[in-house]
Amino acid sequence: MPSKSPAETLREKADKKANSSGGWFSSSNSKWEEAGDLYQQAANSYKLEKLFKEAGDCFSREAECRESCQETNEAANAWWNAAKAYKRGYPDLAILALGHTIRHLTKSGRFRQAADREKEIGQIYIQEMQDIRKACESFERAGDWYAQEDSVATANACYKDAADLHAEIDEHAQAIARYERVADYSLTSALTKYSVKDYWLKAGLCALATGDPVAARRNMQKYSTQDATFPSTREAKFVNALIDAVQAGDVEAFTGAVVEYDQITKLDNWKTNILLKVKRNIQEEPSIL
Repeated sequence: MPSKSPAETLREKADKKANSSGGWFSSSNSKWEEAGDLYQQAANSYKLEKLFKEAGDCFSREAECRESCQETNEAANAWWNAAKAYKRGYPDLAILALGHTIRHLTKSGRFRQAADREKEIGQIYIQEMQDIRKACESFERAGDWYAQEDSVATANACYKDAADLHAEIDEHAQAIARYERVADYSLTSALTKYSVKDYWLKAGLCALATGDPVAARRNMQKYSTQDATFPSTREAKFVNALIDAVQAGDVEAFTGAVVEYDQITKLDNWKTNILLKVKRNIQEEPSIL
């Protein structure tokens, strides 16, 4: 019979302690504290063996022990350690563990840390689960928590990520609202003002993707009143050329504007995908002639 690994031995000791009735002279709190310590040691031992599911399970049990003796901060930390272990191949369990962490953090008013963990959930939804809508929700929740803790720049990074994702799933109105929100904030600082033209470019492309060039032009005029330098930028000229092409139903002019812009500023995947949607809309419009 193969000998038990150090991790298994520690886990058995932890289980025994957690299931014990406690002696005459020991409080139930001390029982849970000792069991929690043993589960933590077992979890770290499993990590050394690269058994991440087992490590996550032990950190989860540790967290439950910490909860049993009202050690809220330690419980939050144990759930987070569980999530980090589960991230190695068990994304659904990682999300559950992060949810427990967030519950403890928000209860104790630690919204900045809760936002960090919520952002982690968003990244798991994108990278591991390909669930863009759920990722949107997580990034927006994280953004709201960062904003209320006065971490406005970090909040805006989350809103911008949410906007990109909304556009990917054709929720263009939601994307525009978030790009405009981030642009409004960015206008208030010399450091971030340079990035405004890109947010407005993306908002303009989203407006065109809704099939409403009139609204797109109205938005571009609004942005020009917010920043007098915007109309002279390559981004503004590009969107206005696209609006003209869409209103004229001119696919060649549209393609020409895209090629010209791409020669100087390489289009990324996000912009390429949305431009293809706009182009398809022009091609599908019935001809007036």
